[in-house]
Amino acid sequence: MTQLFRSLIFVPGNNPRFLEKAKKLQADIVCFDLEDSVPDNEKANARKLIKSALKSRKSYESSIFVRTNSPTSGKIPSDLNEIVQKGIDGIVIPKVNNTKELKTIEQILSKLEKTRKLKSIQLIPSIESAEGVVNTYSISSFGKRISAVVFGVFDLLNDIGVEYTKDSEGAKYSRSKIPVDAHAAGIVAIDAIWQDLKDIRGLENDCKMGKSLGYSGKSVIHPDQIPVVHKLFHPNKSEIIWAEKVCKTYLESTKKGKGATTVDGKMIDEVHFKQAKALLDLVNN
Repeated sequence: MTQLFRSLIFVPGNNPRFLEKAKKLQADIVCFDLEDSVPDNEKANARKLIKSALKSRKSYESSIFVRTNSPTSGKIPSDLNEIVQKGIDGIVIPKVNNTKELKTIEQILSKLEKTRKLKSIQLIPSIESAEGVVNTYSISSFGKRISAVVFGVFDLLNDIGVEYTKDSEGAKYSRSKIPVDAHAAGIVAIDAIWQDLKDIRGLENDCKMGKSLGYSGKSVIHPDQIPVVHKLFHPNKSEIIWAEKVCKTYLESTKKGKGATTVDGKMIDEVHFKQAKALLDLVNN
């Protein structure tokens, strides 16, 4: 394991101040957004700002992902052309309905990686429709790039014609099915956002419910939600063992004057070391 999935926070890609503040966020994944939080007339500007932010990758403490626009928007080729570069760890694809959409994205991504001499970039499909829920297992098992799936409850409820309520009973089946399909495919699932920023007790209860369903973490929309989510999605035994290996191996490597090294055959660097140390600090406090 080379990635933690307790928290994924979305940061509007067209807001330079938020992109700068994201350098200090303690989320496991900081996801620069090109989709819902960015108006159409700001998409091009957001791509340029994200491209610039990725050049400062070492200044960010979290893993860095970018959420593109949806497969049906027609904007993904332009998104990928700008954001696929050194410094990006992964891409969140919103509103994925089937593997046909992923194949098209895979073809574009592979060509860009080859041309730009980049390592393989992770993909996290977002399940936000009835078709996506039905196809979650095939989406989750699409290929080695897929490291997780994320649940998008609001678009799903809209798709099936159900009004949102805090208990999200209308999405009960979908919310339960997604982590089962993900785990069957050998990956993890990240739960949907909690929209009410003032209702901390509600967030805590929602995290407990998500964890009981098999989710490994939660999407968040505000930095204040991160500590709550991390407290409830406490690291499991395998994550702790991974973190201990990373810290030990990386420190031994740096003593020899080396930077990046490997753990269990997978590349790790300073970013992974920071993640692992933060996890162990959390466990030991």
